[in-house]
Amino acid sequence: MARYNVNAVRAQRLEALGERWEFEVDGELFGLPTELPRAIVGKLAELDPSDLDGLLTLLLGDEQFKRLDEHAMSVQDIQALLEAYGRDTGMTLGESAASTGS
Repeated sequence: MARYNVNAVRAQRLEALGERWEFEVDGELFGLPTELPRAIVGKLAELDPSDLDGLLTLLLGDEQFKRLDEHAMSVQDIQALLEAYGRDTGMTLGESAASTGS
């Protein structure tokens, strides 16, 4: 039986998706990771489901979140952004946890 090589499979995913998923708001570029470290999942689970700022801070990091916070974004804007992120990366963020679609 062949051995499953996690590093090789990860390299293939990152080659296909890139390391960052980028989006633009008012001409300013931002990036989300295409893969989340396991450690972040616990932090996501601790968030209240309505804590959009907490979610975005974890995903973007403090510096990018501060820049994003300068733009007027509605809840619908953020929802559409997260839906596109999930669709493009296979990542779903919901019900206080991150998961990947099968």
